[in-house]
Amino acid sequence: MAHINEAGIKKINEICDRYIGEKTPLMMILSDIQNEYGYIPLEVQQIVSKRIGISVAEIYGVVTFYSFFSLEPKGKYVIGCCLGTACYVKGAQQIIDKFSEILGVQPGQTTADGLFTIDALRCIGACGIAPAVTINGKVYPKMTVDAVQSVVDEYLAKEGK
Repeated sequence: MAHINEAGIKKINEICDRYIGEKTPLMMILSDIQNEYGYIPLEVQQIVSKRIGISVAEIYGVVTFYSFFSLEPKGKYVIGCCLGTACYVKGAQQIIDKFSEILGVQPGQTTADGLFTIDALRCIGACGIAPAVTINGKVYPKMTVDAVQSVVDEYLAKEGK
């Protein structure tokens, strides 16, 4: 989506039009764009800015503040490793390090084949099952370093790898 074509611009404008009567439409617009395209690059923020009259700086601030928005495309499988206090004290850092080692990318990065993105999350509200990992909404409770390889293998098998 680096250079948006006319159809893309039309779709973004349609998304903005859905919320014309709303007092504060920005979050809903950005959420719909994120769901549609998987990320919200600067070029899209500029289109939204012109369409709804909110500065690009304010839009950028929202996109970068909330972890569920992304400036870059994410992988097919987004691995969310909770690093909140409960997860952290139960070894979450070692778990995210193991995902990084196996996949060859750091948190916030996507594998070259576009399959996996690792996200470091602050708290997912799963303290009772810490350390917790999510992949595209599926929760892996009480994750261990030893289980990381089998979880990666599960998704590679889905891809026939």
